[in-house]
Amino acid sequence: MSDVAFCAWVSQATEGEALVYYRGFLAVDTETELGGLSVKERRALRALGDAAFRAAQQSLVHLVQMRLATDRFAYLAIARPKPREPKSRSVVRLLTAA
Repeated sequence: MSDVAFCAWVSQATEGEALVYYRGFLAVDTETELGGLSVKERRALRALGDAAFRAAQQSLVHLVQMRLATDRFAYLAIARPKPREPKSRSVVRLLTAA
């Protein structure tokens, strides 16, 4: 899943809806070749992780990990209620804020 696809899901998800956005070991897979990913794939995965973290910081999702096996996890985002703020603070704007 790309960071753009993740942000699109967050903007349309209803409260309580869950998305598995990655399976593996995110911390290892984004930083080392041990996960078998190319430099380009690691960069894209890092962007996805950053997008998920920003969404959590903005209270748009809860981030949860579920152990699948040793050193393998499912990373889930669970949609929270949408903010009831002025339209100038749209979900997309919150997600793209640095």
